[in-house]
Amino acid sequence: MTTVQTPASTTATALSTRTLLGLGTAAAPLWAVVSLTQAATRDGFDLTRHPLSALSNGSLGWVQISNFLIVGILTALGSLGLRRALRGTPGGRWAPRLVLVSGLGMMAAGVLVMDPADGFPAGTPEGMPTALSWQSYGHMAAGSVTFLTLIAACYVLGRHFGRAGDRGRAAASRIAGTALLLGNGWAMSGGTAGTLTLAVGVLSAMLWVSAVARHYR
Repeated sequence: MTTVQTPASTTATALSTRTLLGLGTAAAPLWAVVSLTQAATRDGFDLTRHPLSALSNGSLGWVQISNFLIVGILTALGSLGLRRALRGTPGGRWAPRLVLVSGLGMMAAGVLVMDPADGFPAGTPEGMPTALSWQSYGHMAAGSVTFLTLIAACYVLGRHFGRAGDRGRAAASRIAGTALLLGNGWAMSGGTAGTLTLAVGVLSAMLWVSAVARHYR
């Protein structure tokens, strides 16, 4: 029986586990640096009012769109390294799968740009638009997939490290997942500075997944 090789599987086969884990290690720091640099420098952007996804709008929106796509690809490739590193261990099947889906969700969120809103980019009317485009709904759906799979991946990694007797990393995994769970929940409820708590939660979960990739590298 002949095995059909897809481009993704061919690429993964060609890359060493160490290389794949290195790509996963780089994903979250790249996302943090590019996103937070823009948040601090782009005219009219306020992290307590605007989600990091809003940076995909405006004349410099291509920077954040590229950030979504590149980091999504790095995350997906990193998940293949985690699959090899965790094979045969508790959580070793589901953690990489969840990380892979979160990477795919990031790529989708990059392609589907949310609508300008609440004064950003500069010149946009205050408040939310009266009607959202299908791209904006698609972005929110992709973001939800990314957040939920990241949360689940962190909890599965918590089980993985817990079963291995590594209580420190088990606790860190659960804290990272809980930070995103609470941050996303607060943002969805319309809580004050919800976009800030969401950013903190997302960065916590993403950075922890990258830290796990670095640990196994």
